[in-house]
Amino acid sequence: MAKTQTLEDFYQYKFNWLPDNLQQDIGHFNTFRLDDCLGPGVAPVQYSRRDFYKISLIRGKNIYHYADKSIESDGSTLIFFNPQVPYAWESASDDTTGFFCIFKEAFFTEKIRGNLSELPMFANGGKPAYLLDKRQDDYVSQLFQKMIDEIKGDYRFKYDLLRNYVTELIHYALKLQPTETLLQNPNAKSRITAVFTELLERQFPIESPSQRFKLRSASDFAQQLSVHVNHLNRSIKETTGKTTTNHIAERLASEAKALLRHTDWNISEISYSLGFDEPAHFNYFFKKQTSITPSAFRIV
Repeated sequence: MAKTQTLEDFYQYKFNWLPDNLQQDIGHFNTFRLDDCLGPGVAPVQYSRRDFYKISLIRGKNIYHYADKSIESDGSTLIFFNPQVPYAWESASDDTTGFFCIFKEAFFTEKIRGNLSELPMFANGGKPAYLLDKRQDDYVSQLFQKMIDEIKGDYRFKYDLLRNYVTELIHYALKLQPTETLLQNPNAKSRITAVFTELLERQFPIESPSQRFKLRSASDFAQQLSVHVNHLNRSIKETTGKTTTNHIAERLASEAKALLRHTDWNISEISYSLGFDEPAHFNYFFKKQTSITPSAFRIV
């Protein structure tokens, strides 16, 4: 898996230049036409994590690789990428067009209610992609065009206006899924489950063979959270319907699939990075979770 792409890497990779204010403006924001970033000789997007957020409107036939999943789309898709999840996308047609904007979380600091990571499209395990019809595409395109026009101007409060456009994009996507609601934490059990999930996700993605997944058991998490392991297990079971061990195993298997699919690390390296002392133990775990060996999964 490629290393995390920084904003500096992005500008050098795409345009071979850096904005003058990139280092000073920790809340950096910019927006682009996708057409200007595609064409002959342009290298494909690498599967990696970024240190910034990205919202894209992409038209045409495309395949998104998001965490351990691949999503095929044909048409217009509004898709949200966050710094915690590695991703890549590839065009499956010659008519790909669209827009995208990039920004650091500080762009929204003290300007929105809650954290970006609490929104469904940016949450780990959430839904990042929203298919659009013609009318919805027109609406979203107009918002991106307003961003492009605004960022070229010298209006004193243009970044406040740009922030409003991005917020409108987010809320427009949320309204496309009226049955989905933001996760609430009405009681202590829900809160401890949310903290457990955050602590679990914080260990991923694995970006080098020397990085190691360390919290492997319910007891490990209970110790980190300063709660009794039985209380942790009951809370997670009642809140999610799954055991703590199931959550850990499923997330570990998900990361294993991503490493097998998107890196050239050997099985021993992947085994070590995921916290297994012996490759045989990893093989047994992976086959139990997927009914297939790691080697067989890699060549499927």
